[in-house]
Amino acid sequence: MMTHTSLTWVILFLFLIILTTINHSHAKQAHPISEILTIHQWWTHNTKLSETQLKLTVPFVLAGVLCFIAATISSAGGIGGGGLFIPILTIVAGLDLKTASSFSAFMVTGGSIANVVFNMFITSKKFGGKTLIDYDIALLSQPCMLLGVSIGVICNLVFPEWFITILFAVFLAWSTFKTCKTGVLFWNLESEKVRRYGCGRLENGVVRDEICDGSEGVQSPRSSIKEPLLGGEEKFKFSIPWMKLGVLIMIWFSFLALYLLRGNRYGQSTIPVEPCGVGYWIISAFQIPLAIIFTTWILHRSTSLRGQVSNQQENAEQTRKGPSNKLIFPVMALLAGILGGVFGIGGGMLISPLLLQVDMAPEVTAATCSLMVFFSSTMSAIQYLLLGMEHTDVALIFATICLVASLVGLMVVQRAIEKHGRASLIVFSVSTVMALSTVLITSFGALDVWRDYTSGKYMGFKQPC
Repeated sequence: MMTHTSLTWVILFLFLIILTTINHSHAKQAHPISEILTIHQWWTHNTKLSETQLKLTVPFVLAGVLCFIAATISSAGGIGGGGLFIPILTIVAGLDLKTASSFSAFMVTGGSIANVVFNMFITSKKFGGKTLIDYDIALLSQPCMLLGVSIGVICNLVFPEWFITILFAVFLAWSTFKTCKTGVLFWNLESEKVRRYGCGRLENGVVRDEICDGSEGVQSPRSSIKEPLLGGEEKFKFSIPWMKLGVLIMIWFSFLALYLLRGNRYGQSTIPVEPCGVGYWIISAFQIPLAIIFTTWILHRSTSLRGQVSNQQENAEQTRKGPSNKLIFPVMALLAGILGGVFGIGGGMLISPLLLQVDMAPEVTAATCSLMVFFSSTMSAIQYLLLGMEHTDVALIFATICLVASLVGLMVVQRAIEKHGRASLIVFSVSTVMALSTVLITSFGALDVWRDYTSGKYMGFKQPC
């Protein structure tokens, strides 16, 4: 249930972020935006640098409006929306793919900030007054997701464009179908809940009119149709699990430190490392034991603390079938990270359907995915900055647009769920973004493949370096 005080604090916090971002942008902006939007592209094999100036034209404004709409839809499902941002920026605004990708990282970060702050302070009566973020699942998933992204990036360099496009189309089409099917199932179960327990509409997952057929003693179920895998009925005082957040931040900094030490294949690193040399691959491979150590430690700690509840996010059990099934979350996160690295998009759109398939509640799935997307997107944004990304002011403006859009989308969907009790709206939101991303990115990739084929470009598997 959204309390008035919590919502006020969220709005004030996000307003301060927006104000700080705009002030920072104006402080560094000595010229109009049309003079800042200058993008350097490599047009010839001789690496001759040509300068292209993007003015504040109708297509550019239209791209901003479309990104606002895309962020509004994506925020409801807790996914980043990078699968929509990149095609919009490249097709509508005319940005090159490299610049669009860097902008997308900042835009996803902006949207995820709104999602995380909103979900940290907003509670749900449907889940006993708890916040919706499941920090235990985020802890179990984050190390393997970051590892998977690194593996996926290497695969992206090796796989040919046509193979990536086919893989993307097949996986996203399957995921979209399964997600839509899950959404329909949730919708039917919600409708059945109304018919079985009363004639009133659902409100926060509870039938509004509990008795309407004359029978007495019939109470509507308090729990959701599909309980989260860490389900519980205890009542807790509200508190943010700072310890778990601290562990997530520690994991994030650990992987960031490895990225800084390793550098990239062009030799840009904090220490002298030969690009794609022995040291480069040793540091890269060290991510594997790092992810295993973190995951094992989190699993051991979770098992040792089983049955102890310290705050409202700890819901007694990680899965419905016992501790052995906890391994399903790192495995799914690894798969989502690999595919996200291969496709060049965030893992939120990939792990969200997987979590829904193991019967997590849509609200918990969306909130938990938003937290994981926040850490993965900030990692990408920082890496772009370290690689000398240009036009950060413009990227911050787009990020601010997505932050506001995400807040609007979250408030609209939360109000709709409170009024109608249809958590399936979240599932349909995810499936909509996935369907649009499948069509746009597959079409965009197919055009690139055809262009490579007609130009006689090599279309086989490549070396990672």
